[in-house]
Amino acid sequence: MSFHPDTSVLQRGPQETPPTVVGRPTRIVIIGAGFGGLAVARELGNTVLEVTVIDRRNHNLFQPLLYQVATAALSPADIAEPIRRTLGRYKNIRVMLAEVTGVDQTARHVLLEDGAPVAYDHLIIATGSEYNYFGHDEWRAVAPGLKTIHEARLIRQRLLLSFERAELSQDATEKKALLTSVIIGGGPTGVELAGAIAELGRYMITRDFRKLAPEDFRVILIEAGPKILAAFPDELTDYAWHELAKLGVDIRTGVRVENITRGSVQTSGGTIPAGNILWGAGVKASPAHKWLGLEAKMGGRIPVGPDLQVEGTQGIYALGDTALRIDDEGKPLPALAQVAKQQGEYLGKALREQLLDGRPSEPFHFHNRGNTAVIGRHAAIFDFGNRRLKGRLAWLLWAIVHVFLLVNFEKRLLVTVQWLWRYVTRQRGARLIDENAATGLPATTHRSET
Repeated sequence: MSFHPDTSVLQRGPQETPPTVVGRPTRIVIIGAGFGGLAVARELGNTVLEVTVIDRRNHNLFQPLLYQVATAALSPADIAEPIRRTLGRYKNIRVMLAEVTGVDQTARHVLLEDGAPVAYDHLIIATGSEYNYFGHDEWRAVAPGLKTIHEARLIRQRLLLSFERAELSQDATEKKALLTSVIIGGGPTGVELAGAIAELGRYMITRDFRKLAPEDFRVILIEAGPKILAAFPDELTDYAWHELAKLGVDIRTGVRVENITRGSVQTSGGTIPAGNILWGAGVKASPAHKWLGLEAKMGGRIPVGPDLQVEGTQGIYALGDTALRIDDEGKPLPALAQVAKQQGEYLGKALREQLLDGRPSEPFHFHNRGNTAVIGRHAAIFDFGNRRLKGRLAWLLWAIVHVFLLVNFEKRLLVTVQWLWRYVTRQRGARLIDENAATGLPATTHRSET
C-alpha cells in the first residue's frame, strides 16, 4: 500500500513545527492511553483542535496497583476504566481501538493493522514499555510479567490454583513445589509482589486450608545484582530486606537465571521446583522506534529534545517509558508514572498554547516527587532525594499518593473502601478461580533443589 503526501502540510526543516492548516482543525494523534497519553488528551480537551487517541486496549490501567489484582487484594475494575468513559466529556476527542503497525512520515499517516490510515499534523507516541526477557521470549508463557490485566488475572489464577492443588496432593515433594513462588527481579515490582504473596499465602494457610503447613510455603526473590531495589539508597534497601525477611521471603542476590521450564527455575545456584514463577527483571520500551525507522537507544527508548520532540523528525513527540530524555545532571529520566504524567501535562499545555495562542513553550523540566515501594502491611519506603521515609508513615503516604493518582473519584472511593476493609479484616475479596483455568497452572517437577 502506498501513500501520497498531504499537500496541505508544508515542507519544513527537521526541527520546525507543522503550521496550523487554514480551513480545517489541526489534527493531533496520540498513540497510547496510559498516564502520559491521557494527560496530553485532557489538556487538549474541549478546544478547536481535532484529537484522536489510539490504543490497542479499550481501557486505561493504573499499573502501580496491578500487583494487588495479581494477589487478590483488588479486582481489575478497581484500577481500570474504559478510555471512552475517561475522555467522553471532551467533544473534540475521538477514541479508536486499533493496533498501530507503523508511521508514514512522508504522508503524515499512522498505519493500522485493520482500518484506514489516520492522518496527523502532530503525532504523540506514548506507548509505554513491556517486560524484557533478554532474548528468552519463550519464558514469557511460564513466567508472566505484570503489565496487563490479563497477566494479573493469570498470576492470580495460578497462585490460587496452586494452593488448591497442594491441598489435594498426597506427595510431600509436590506439595512443597506447589507452595513455592519464585519472583525473578528485585526491583519495586518484584519486591511488592514478594511481600503481597507472602502475606496472602500465610493468611490462607492459617485460615482456609486444613492440610497445608506454613513451613511448606515459600516465596523466593531472585536478583542478579548485588542488592534489591538498586535505585534506592542503601538505608532504604536494608530496611526493605529486613521487612521482607520478617514476612518469610527468601532473598537471593547475585543469582542468575539460566533457564525456566514449566514448574522449575534453573539458576546459577541450583534448580528450584516452583508452582508459580513470576517475571519482573527488567523492561524495555515498546517497539515504536521501528515505526520511525530509528535505531533503538537505551532500552529501546526514543531520544527526544527539550520540548519532547523526537530528534530528527517533524512534529512527532514521544513521552513516558517510550522516550529517552536526559536531565540536567546528564542522567536519563526514569520510567516512572510521575514522569509520564508530567510530560503529558507539559506537552498538552505546550501544544495548546503554541497552536491556539501562538506562544512558544519553555523546555520540559521534571520535578521529582519521590520514588517509592511498598513491602507489606505498615512497611514501605520513600526516597525524595534529600529526604527519606520508611515504615508506617511511608506506607500511609504511599497509600494516599496511589489513591490520589487513580483516574477518577469513583475509583479512589472504591479502592479506599476496599483497603480499609482489608486492613480491618485482613480478608482478600477477589479470590475467585475461573472454572476453565485449571489448565493454566504449569506442571511441577519433583527434582530436589540443589
